[in-house]
Amino acid sequence: MDIAVIGSNMVDLITYTSRMPQLGETLAGQDFQMGCGGKGANQAIAASRLGSHVLMLTRVGDDLFAQNTMRNFEANGIDTSFVLTTPGASGVAPIFVDEQGRNSIVIVKGANDLLTPADIDAARDETSRCRLIVLQLEVPLETVYHAIQTGQDLGIPVLLNPAPATPELDYARIATVDWFMPNESELALLTGLPTTTLDEVEAAARSLVGKGMRNVVVTLGERGVLWLSAEEKHLVEPVSVQAVDTTGAGDAFIGCFSHALVSGKDPLEALRLANAYAADSVTRRGTQTSYATAEEFELARG
Repeated sequence: MDIAVIGSNMVDLITYTSRMPQLGETLAGQDFQMGCGGKGANQAIAASRLGSHVLMLTRVGDDLFAQNTMRNFEANGIDTSFVLTTPGASGVAPIFVDEQGRNSIVIVKGANDLLTPADIDAARDETSRCRLIVLQLEVPLETVYHAIQTGQDLGIPVLLNPAPATPELDYARIATVDWFMPNESELALLTGLPTTTLDEVEAAARSLVGKGMRNVVVTLGERGVLWLSAEEKHLVEPVSVQAVDTTGAGDAFIGCFSHALVSGKDPLEALRLANAYAADSVTRRGTQTSYATAEEFELARG
């Protein structure tokens, strides 16, 4: 096994509209799609489509959405041994996308909020055979902290995508992660610092390095990607594309980076590949439906 993704799954309910509705306004949408999502599942699917062997640890409800999620994992080659069922509703994510490809998302965690440290302990043997643990924040923080400690105990590198960002995140309990990967708005919320300019982004990222973070990677959308550590500073230039739907681009980035890293790429090359993969994803509608396979990605890169 290459990667253990410990985190969330959602059912995406995507509405395409000319613009975002104002408060109290009813607006006619142009189109609707339903698909599989959730930050953890998205990252797992992206890595799997590129060729990594991925173990997914998550919880689903006992509803029709859960059945669809399981079929989707299996169709994409995900190891579902620890996709656990719990009474109640699965997670859902209503998503609104405007004509510029920008999105607004509301998540309802559902069963994701019931993933526990004990669930991680139950998967410890399988997790120990992985080369990277990937985490997000759509499951309880105590579960995330336990997963980080498990990675440290097992000697497995850990990547944390702090999304959705929360000021409740305890830096003392996440400082051992190998890769900390927010976007600029998450970075601003987590540090309390502005991130409008590249200089401000660098200052905010350096504040995290000063707190003990080994590698801080900030995804900046059209401005590219910034990687900072005590020894490194790299700005990966953006890839110019015509965006159709930016939903899930950050997860595409992390899935591709994770795959490239466990495949033996050096981190800078992995970041460049991930940047190109995320850019390719925004040229198509949907979340996981926009993620290219290894063959499709190779063709897209020419």
